[in-house]
Amino acid sequence: MSYTAKIGPSILNSNLACLGSECIRMLDCGADYLHLDVMDGHFVPNITFGHPVVECLRKHLGQGPFFDMHMMVSRPEQWVKPMAAAGANQYTFHLEATVNAGALIKDIRENGMKVGLAIKPGTTVEELGPWAGQIDMALVMTVEPGFGGQKFMEDMMPKVNWLRTQFPSLDIEVDGGVGPDTIHKCAEAGANMIVSGSAVMKSDDPRSVINLLRNVCVEAIQKRSLDR
Repeated sequence: MSYTAKIGPSILNSNLACLGSECIRMLDCGADYLHLDVMDGHFVPNITFGHPVVECLRKHLGQGPFFDMHMMVSRPEQWVKPMAAAGANQYTFHLEATVNAGALIKDIRENGMKVGLAIKPGTTVEELGPWAGQIDMALVMTVEPGFGGQKFMEDMMPKVNWLRTQFPSLDIEVDGGVGPDTIHKCAEAGANMIVSGSAVMKSDDPRSVINLLRNVCVEAIQKRSLDR
């Protein structure tokens, strides 16, 4: 097993008037990466930000921070080159948004980014399966994408467990309603990349929340390796 526990605050839950300093605050509190939600108002009924904001953040934060772009857009092919040029590290697109995942995966790689593949709650994990050997990370949504503050969907955990069993070294991310109350279920199912929005961003002590999330994942990873 070559995967490690990583915690990525969802910066959409931050004070957007101070986005640069909020990112720095999260990194100073121990965040392993930053999760950036891009929404186009078509694939999901909400609009957030695009590559100009990503480019500004990259210039402001330097080359160090890892930007995981969650592309909730209806034409993910359109934004690969702009996001790569803006400084994105990983391009996570939705399986439901493309008819040619193979070509899109190839394009993302050719533009120097890692590949993430996301599925909505209504999409079966078996549909993601054929692509798992070609991607760096699978994202199992634990809420319907498009809005923050939704309730965690525990019935998505069998998807995570199936992926971890089938693809033992794959990075598996969960996103939606994940915090101290739900992290144990995610970690036990096999998730190792944890997106947390309001639980981290709105906390009086983000560092302790990030540490808690990471420690639960580390323990689950260690237990899994012992059980094998």
